[in-house]
Amino acid sequence: MRDYCIKTATPEDLDGARAVMLDTVYRDFGTGYVPRWHRDIVDLHGAYLAPERHTLLVVSDERDDTIVATAALDSRGPAHPPNPSDLAARYPSGETAQLRRVYVRPEHRRRGLARRLVAELLDFAAAEGGYRAVYLHTDPAVPGAEAFWRSLGEVVCDEREGPYGGQGIVHFEIPLVSSAAH
Repeated sequence: MRDYCIKTATPEDLDGARAVMLDTVYRDFGTGYVPRWHRDIVDLHGAYLAPERHTLLVVSDERDDTIVATAALDSRGPAHPPNPSDLAARYPSGETAQLRRVYVRPEHRRRGLARRLVAELLDFAAAEGGYRAVYLHTDPAVPGAEAFWRSLGEVVCDEREGPYGGQGIVHFEIPLVSSAAH
């Protein structure tokens, strides 16, 4: 079994984190870089390192110190548009910890890294305080993504159902519980 190191990203980790994220949006999402959706990937420092109450975690493979996974949290709720207006009202910025960019390179999947990263993000949100909810959205077309998030949280909106139409995104709320409480 490989040894991995999970840590809060530093400026030196940003190129490796960006590579994981860009590879994911091109390979897994098939969209490539879309500025209105992926602007944070270009400015990881400004999106996650500089602001208070935001964080970016990285996982490195200790054999060669390469970044193999990422996970981020910020205090911005889902924007309307493109998200449904009721979600924007339910998860306002400042009170909502939004999980973002939980990506693991394919050759490092199925080792519990994403679950460990989410636990670390929940610990961060609990320690920061002031968050009322933990929210995220996922594209169910990405293999394994929907099942993974269903194992951790509750679907609050499935755009494939009802009047939403749109992009078919699935929105989740994750219980705001620190892993230290378990």
